[in-house]
Amino acid sequence: MNADLHCHSTVSDGQLTPTEVAARAHAGGVTLWSLTDHDQLGGQREARAAAESLGMAYLPGVEISVTWAGRTIHVVGMNVDPENEALVKGLEATRNGRAARGVAIGEALAAVGIPDCYKGALRYTEDPDMISRTHFARYLVDAGYAKSTSDVFARFLGDGKPGFVGHRWSRLADCMKWIRGAGGEPVIAHPGRYDYTPVEFAALFDEFIQMGGRAIEVVTGSHTPDQYREYADVARRYGFEASRGSDFHGPGEGRIDLGQLPPLPDDLTPVWERWL
Repeated sequence: MNADLHCHSTVSDGQLTPTEVAARAHAGGVTLWSLTDHDQLGGQREARAAAESLGMAYLPGVEISVTWAGRTIHVVGMNVDPENEALVKGLEATRNGRAARGVAIGEALAAVGIPDCYKGALRYTEDPDMISRTHFARYLVDAGYAKSTSDVFARFLGDGKPGFVGHRWSRLADCMKWIRGAGGEPVIAHPGRYDYTPVEFAALFDEFIQMGGRAIEVVTGSHTPDQYREYADVARRYGFEASRGSDFHGPGEGRIDLGQLPPLPDDLTPVWERWL
């Protein structure tokens, strides 16, 4: 099963429409696909229709921003009902504040000598209320301030950098309630990206399990090959089911393209097994 259960479209911070992402996934050999835009379900109908027209199995998804222990993590809601009222309203509340944060990021970058970034970043999103650091990163690359989007985060937009502006996202408890209430499965997204100590990670995993969580991304475009092995061991230790997804945002961005990830280790239970 070539499953890719984590990617993004222009509905949030991707470069391609849901239909275009579906076509690229299919061309990459994906047989089970999910579009998981940030805090947004607006592309689900188009994504499902495109997937089914290409013969791919489809699971509706969303990537929810969560503040935990003072930092941002992401939880994928897999196989959710996109029409669930509580989930839709919860995501709407989570999105509130993105535009104001965008203005603040622009002001912070202007203070270190990079003017007009907010105006520039707006050119890269279809919805000003969904503006994100990725849109700023694309502008800064195209404007010649950095070589790549990863370079932008390392120099300007990552935690503690000149353009970083914190934001209070949803609580983990609320996120889990929304996903469960919509019939879905919560999945901790790309844990290798989070700057937590071993003690903090243990607390996160324990709290996640106590709230009904039982799945984690292991093989993802946001992990290095060493992290594939590291989080496979975490899945074994905690009894997590394993997920797999490229975290695709656009051609040339990220470590890996749609459908090109290595398989999950044979001894791990894929999160999608229960639905197929």
